[in-house]
Amino acid sequence: MTTQSPPLDHELIEAAAHIARTRCRGDNHTMAAAARAQDGRIVTAVNAYHFTGGPCAELVLIGTAAAQGAYELTTIVAVGDRDRGVVPPCGRCRQVLLDYFPALKVIVGEGDRVRTVRITDLLPESYVWADHQLNAE
Repeated sequence: MTTQSPPLDHELIEAAAHIARTRCRGDNHTMAAAARAQDGRIVTAVNAYHFTGGPCAELVLIGTAAAQGAYELTTIVAVGDRDRGVVPPCGRCRQVLLDYFPALKVIVGEGDRVRTVRITDLLPESYVWADHQLNAE
């Protein structure tokens, strides 16, 4: 049985790449992220690097999306500055993305191997925070 990958959102990749090219400057902002909201909007953000562990672009994007009223995201991608291309989310981001959006699709890979996967594929057999809350059914 072959599992078909979700379609690749080229517009989303280009949106993140555009932000990486035009807004990531210096050491403080080195990654850009773009996500598609359930209503079709694209939300973008950049990381806020700091030696104490500033937030990744994906985490900044969650807050930016909420501030814009986009509470349900369907697909996300991160792109590095200096034409580094698509960069997969770090472990912390994978866990947060799973907790906020368990049906989220994530664009990963490089070159001709860029593809869309489900967040659950990036974090199999993971701890799901919502499952362990007192009010969980």
